[in-house]
Amino acid sequence: MSTTTNREYIGETCVICELAKDKGIHLYTSFICTDCETEMVHTQTNHPNYKFYLKQMRKVTQPTIFS
Repeated sequence: MSTTTNREYIGETCVICELAKDKGIHLYTSFICTDCETEMVHTQTNHPNYKFYLKQMRKVTQPTIFS
C-alpha cells in the first residue's frame, strides 16, 4: 500500500447514459462518453435505440455567445 491518498477519479456525467465516465468528447457544454459515442455511430436508424439516442441528444444545448 502506498503512502499517498487513494482517490478515485469519478469523471464527468455522460448526457446519454447518465453515468460518470472519464473518457469521452465534449459537444458544446455536454459530455458524451466514448462508449455511447461508439454505440450511436454504429446504430442503424431502424434500431429501437436510435430514438433513445435522439431523445438524449436533445439535452445538448448550444451555449449562447454574447458579444
